[in-house]
Amino acid sequence: MKYLIMEDFSGQPVPFIFPRRVDHADMRDQLPYGQVISAGVVEHGPEGFVCHGKARLTYVNGVLAARDGEPTGATPGTYVPR
Repeated sequence: MKYLIMEDFSGQPVPFIFPRRVDHADMRDQLPYGQVISAGVVEHGPEGFVCHGKARLTYVNGVLAARDGEPTGATPGTYVPR
């Protein structure tokens, strides 16, 4: 699967998961929101969901956990560097 995380009109992140056959740009064109926060590929494995891709901002449970790949110091979950 692929994902996009968009910023809604109030500035909150909104995730979208869609099939691999759909291009990120095509899906982006179908969404009514402004800015893309993150985009990539999501896989489900034995440890749960794993996302790969580029992210300017990373949210975990609604809390900003990383900016440009660097942890913010918030503790909404466990930061695992790749």
